[in-house]
Amino acid sequence: LILLAVCLAAGKGTRLYPMTKPVCKPLLPVYDKPLIYYPIAILMQAGISEIMIIVPPGETPTFRALLGRGEQYGLHIEYAEQPVARGIADALLIGEKFVGNDRVCLVLGDNIFYAPTLATTLKRAAANDRGSTVFGYWVEDPRPFGVVEFDKDGRAISIEEKPEHPKSNYIVPGLYFYTSQALSIAAGLAPSARGELEITDVNLEYLRRDSLRVIPLEDNYVWLDAGSADSLLTAAQTIHALQHGGRYVGCIEECAFRQGWITEGQLRALGQPMAMTAYGQYLLSIQL
Repeated sequence: LILLAVCLAAGKGTRLYPMTKPVCKPLLPVYDKPLIYYPIAILMQAGISEIMIIVPPGETPTFRALLGRGEQYGLHIEYAEQPVARGIADALLIGEKFVGNDRVCLVLGDNIFYAPTLATTLKRAAANDRGSTVFGYWVEDPRPFGVVEFDKDGRAISIEEKPEHPKSNYIVPGLYFYTSQALSIAAGLAPSARGELEITDVNLEYLRRDSLRVIPLEDNYVWLDAGSADSLLTAAQTIHALQHGGRYVGCIEECAFRQGWITEGQLRALGQPMAMTAYGQYLLSIQL
């Protein structure tokens, strides 16, 4: 079974008003590229080339203007709209026909990950076809997130959504690798108290079936959630610092080239129209 991806980029971004009144959050810039580039780069590094992007109502043309159908990056991109924000797990229902009986990776359109060993970790998660794989990331204040508790052997034993008294500092960030059962699990969910289909409930069902693997991410991992003006600025500053240190993040053209999905000539052709920018110059400087 192949691994397909669903990228949920349908957030209105109300916590970023007035910035997101004319443009939806995943299209906002994070330093030198749109926010949506970062999760797409994650999927590409995991070896996934077939992606459905779920966007807000009426926004398909805007996303299409940016990414097209993805063939210039060796991708196959489809779009779907989420009419009403019904929670993260709703993305699995919207993507049901697209995913079919295959495995699926779900990524949130406002999550940014970086680590020197990220591609290796992603490929490991993508190779697990027996259950689901999610990640644990240490944060100072885990209360606004889904919090995972581990036993003394490092196995996940509970996940709680936005707990008052968290049982650990490890949260589950917005990147999930699932078997095709995720679709039927999501279809059977009842909305939570806030009227949403919670992704934590999907993870809990996998945990109940003893087929959830939680990989704790080491200290050298950077995870950024660009949900507020402050976190958007922090994300941009972090990317700026990394790239000025010589480590490019979220460059989908480079990911395509490194995966062997496009040739060096195609990479140059993508870089050429942007040659007046630092981003374009970077693309033109890439070699195998």
